[in-house]
Formats: sequence, structure tokens, C-alpha cells
Amino acid sequence: MDLNSDMGESFGAWAMGDDAVMLDIVSSANIACGFHAGDPAGMLDTLRAAAARGVAVGAHVGYRDLAGFGRRPMDVPPRELTADVIYQIGALDGLARAAGTRVTYVKPHGALYNTIAQGGAQADAVIAAIRAYDATLPLLALAGSPLVAHARAAGLTVVAEAFADRGYQPDGQLVSRRDPGAVLHDPDLIAARMLRLARDGVIEAQDGSLVPIEAQSICVHGDNPGAVAIARRLRAVFDAEGVALTPFAKG
Repeated sequence: MDLNSDMGESFGAWAMGDDAVMLDIVSSANIACGFHAGDPAGMLDTLRAAAARGVAVGAHVGYRDLAGFGRRPMDVPPRELTADVIYQIGALDGLARAAGTRVTYVKPHGALYNTIAQGGAQADAVIAAIRAYDATLPLLALAGSPLVAHARAAGLTVVAEAFADRGYQPDGQLVSRRDPGAVLHDPDLIAARMLRLARDGVIEAQDGSLVPIEAQSICVHGDNPGAVAIARRLRAVFDAEGVALTPFAKG
């Protein structure tokens, strides 16, 4: 199993997350590319730290939405969105190579992630961008979403992910951040849920039902105030139970 987290999201004087500590825990780092968060100096620092620890690096591409942290749906024309995604991958990859590593996968962020999970024109635009930049880069996508099969049919390698700190609906979709129970905070509960996922391939939904989830990666949101405690506990439980954490993409 892979454990990933969002990083490089600080911007100027605004600090977000504890990248240095998280990089000692996770196996993959989704690094902001400057559109929803992140500035070049901070991105480079995070990339250097990831390279030093052997953590795989992914381009965390999003809408051009610093004010909304990339979590506001946007009606971006496909042609523009494709160019925006290529731009972001290329910017991060340039910094990564200067840091002694490289971008090994792509993970959309926030509202873009949720929008393309259902397919449609924006999904096609993101797929086109990855194919244009480097068709061998895997796409990290929501497990069970239409995007998984859609992107695979377009020729991309797709790695399905589950979210450690998010609530699930009985249909396998994430609970909306506008609703109670969307974000989980108890490290012990979260670790137990993810161990069950790794062993049995199921997650308990909000109503108590068990949802089959086929995932090769688990995400802990870096902007969750308890992110480090959650990731640390999850890793400790996995280590104790013999579940190896390794990056799905190699640098």
C-alpha cells in the first residue's frame, strides 16, 4: 500500500502543513504547483526534502484559484484547462529535477479532482494534458469513480486511492465537506478503518454499511490540523500489522 499526502502548499508568509515531518511518514508526496497553493521557493524546499528521503513526488494540479485554495468549482474551457495542467506539471517537474528528483505521477486537487471524478469534458482535458506531457505518468484518482475506467480507456495508468480522513457515503462517494462527518479526526479510528481497507478492501460508510473499495494508495490531507498525528498513527499500525508502505511510482 502507498500512503500519500498533499504538500508544498505554503504561500509566502502563509504556512500550511508540516511537510518536513510528513515526509518522514508518507511514501508519496502530492506537491502543489502554484495554482491552488504553493510558491516556487517553498515547492523547491519540499522537493529537496522529498528527494533526500526517497519519497515519490507527484504534481498536485488544480484550478487557478489561490483565494479559494482550489476548492471552488470553475467552468474552465477544456483547451485552457489542458494548457493549465501541462504548465503546472512542467513547472513542478523543472523544480523537481533541480532538486535531484522528478515528477512520477499526477494527482488533481480539490474541486478539479471532484469534478473530473465523474468524467466529462474537464476529465478529458486533464487526460489530454498528461498524455501530452508524459503519457507514462500515472493518474491518482478516486477509487470507484467513473474516471478510473475512463482514463484507463484513454491509455493512462490509473492508481485508485482512498481517503483516510474523509467520511464515505454508502455509494462509495465522499461525504461533501458541507455536511457533518465529512472530515474525520480520531487517529485511532482512522488507522483502524485503513487497516481494514488494506486487509479486506472495505470502508465503513456513514450509515454503518461496508463499501467495497479497491485502492492502491491512501491519502491523508496535509491541511487537516491533525494530519501528522493521523499519518503517524496510521503508519505505526500498518508497521505493527505487517502492511508495507511503498510508493506506487518510482523516481
